[in-house]
Amino acid sequence: MDTADVERLIEDGLPDAQATVTTPRDPDDDEHFAAEVVSPAFEDESLVDRHQKVYDALGEHMTDDIHAIEIRAYTPEEYES
Repeated sequence: MDTADVERLIEDGLPDAQATVTTPRDPDDDEHFAAEVVSPAFEDESLVDRHQKVYDALGEHMTDDIHAIEIRAYTPEEYES
């Protein structure tokens, strides 16, 4: 799984989401990711609930293909400020 696959899963699983995914440890590390996700679905959601929405979008890939993911989740308004 590469960064584009993870971005696609997040964007397909969250309404109007824009995801940017990187491999912060090593460009060749395909198990540790960092995701910056912007979605109106995060409005009025706690940090834990925002992360859970991203985990839900990734589904079984969180246990099969992704060892760890660092998540930064913002509403569009938060991201712009």
